[in-house]
Amino acid sequence: MNQYVLVAAGLLALVAGAEALVQGGATIATRLGVSPLLVGLTVVSIGTSLPELAVGIDAALNDAGTMAIGNIAGTNIVNILLILGMSAAMVPLVLHRRTLRVDLPCMVVSAIALLILCAGGTLSRFDGAVLLILAVTYTGLVIRADLTSKSSPPEAEEAPPGPWPTALLQLGGGIAVVVLGADWLVDGAVQVATDLNVSEAVIGLTVLAIGTSAPELVTTLVSTARGNRDLAIGNLIGSSVYNITLILGATAMVAPIPVDDDLLRIDIPLMTAVALLCIPVFISGRRISRLEGAAFVAAYAVYLTLLLVFRT
Repeated sequence: MNQYVLVAAGLLALVAGAEALVQGGATIATRLGVSPLLVGLTVVSIGTSLPELAVGIDAALNDAGTMAIGNIAGTNIVNILLILGMSAAMVPLVLHRRTLRVDLPCMVVSAIALLILCAGGTLSRFDGAVLLILAVTYTGLVIRADLTSKSSPPEAEEAPPGPWPTALLQLGGGIAVVVLGADWLVDGAVQVATDLNVSEAVIGLTVLAIGTSAPELVTTLVSTARGNRDLAIGNLIGSSVYNITLILGATAMVAPIPVDDDLLRIDIPLMTAVALLCIPVFISGRRISRLEGAAFVAAYAVYLTLLLVFRT
């Protein structure tokens, strides 16, 4: 029963950590006079992407780098189709103009860049350096867009923002607990999958992808429930960009990553197609409706079913 205890403890830690992370992030945004979207796109996104980084580096060091790319491809599909879809299905998502002008193009460009860089069958250290440059560029763009934004500052909350030490403790502690919870969840889930004789490919694309996406899932749902929608969508888009540029870039710098045929033919192109799908959905009315959100979730259910049927 140890693996099942790990899964349960991981989920509880994720809930508690995500709650603290969202509260701390929203407070810091209010005190700095910057938008929650910027906090979600940078600090929270990087923090909730740390499980993918840990998995990627560990896989690279143990000659299992292919699992790292499979994890990222699966995670980004989960982020957009399942998590963003669930959030929009709960409450329609209104999109900022900056999201359409900066964040959406960066997400699409990073996906296409990965598809091109992996075409040779290996993600080299040079390719990793290119991805890290894209990560730095993206961070600079979102900060510049926020600082030069002519939009009004974030609306004040009903209660005044808490003190700095509390906010920083909530943010840092929340990230730490989320990462720890994700580690427990992934460890337990992998053990469960192994006990059930599920293949390593499916573990990487499902258990690891969903497990390492759990921080984004819980953070987004908590943000949605608390009304911090900017933090929710910023976290998802930012995580999708950083997963490719920062996480895979850093992983490839540790050790070149071989890319197998299934990833080249199926998973990476599918991840890119999901990013491209966001263009018409995001642009149409500058919102994601409940119906579109439900369609995203249904698309993920179809993808997961086909994955389990044809690749086990």
